Amino acid sequence: MALRYQRLYVNIDHVATLRQARRGRTPDPVAAATVCERAGADGITAHLREDRRHIQDDDITRLAATVTTLLNLECAITDDMLRLAETLRPAQVTLVPERREEITTEGGLDVVRHETAVRAAVTRLKQVGIRTSLFIDPDEAAVRLSHAVGADAIELHTGTYAHHPGSAAPLQALRSAATLGATLGLAVHAGHGLSVDNVGPVAAIPEIEELNIGHAIVGRAIFIGLDAAVREVREAMDEAREADRF
Repeated sequence: MALRYQRLYVNIDHVATLRQARRGRTPDPVAAATVCERAGADGITAHLREDRRHIQDDDITRLAATVTTLLNLECAITDDMLRLAETLRPAQVTLVPERREEITTEGGLDVVRHETAVRAAVTRLKQVGIRTSLFIDPDEAAVRLSHAVGADAIELHTGTYAHHPGSAAPLQALRSAATLGATLGLAVHAGHGLSVDNVGPVAAIPEIEELNIGHAIVGRAIFIGLDAAVREVREAMDEAREADRF
């Protein structure tokens, strides 16, 4: 049976994407974070990329000072990013893969290939009291190794599910990975490509405690406003969770 309540973290990166199109000051992602919190978001996620294509250092600094829920900083495993996290002490850091040429994150962190670096980063962050999550594909080896390197949580990459509507295999992979992660004692999160139209089956997976949703909410906000877009997704998540109780 699913836990009745599931956390929604809103990723505000693409508010910054719109701002950076003109290199101006608006729309301000920090102001957007406040709107999201007031609309019921349980936390705010922001990805500081190495090329600074959307979120900027100043955004992260201001978010760390103003977010009243919890701040989840997504970043690559680099010394610069880890030092910034150590300085700002967000509630959570989610370590993600990053390639300069990709438009958005295209897959999970290869924990098997980069085990040494991942383990060192997790240890470093935990030494200063930062909860650490790894953004991984819903793969058994990745889940088991995430636990082995000491991560507190995993965020399952839902891109394959989102891009193959109607296919049973991606959803089953998410279910299996979520069950395994929870059995190992990991907190299980999920995100990427989720929207009000497809979030239900993922929200209904009992072990998933938290969803990270950004692009779909920001895109929907163009038509109905940011507050309403957050509430719309929150309602879809709650309906799926409630249905799973019966």
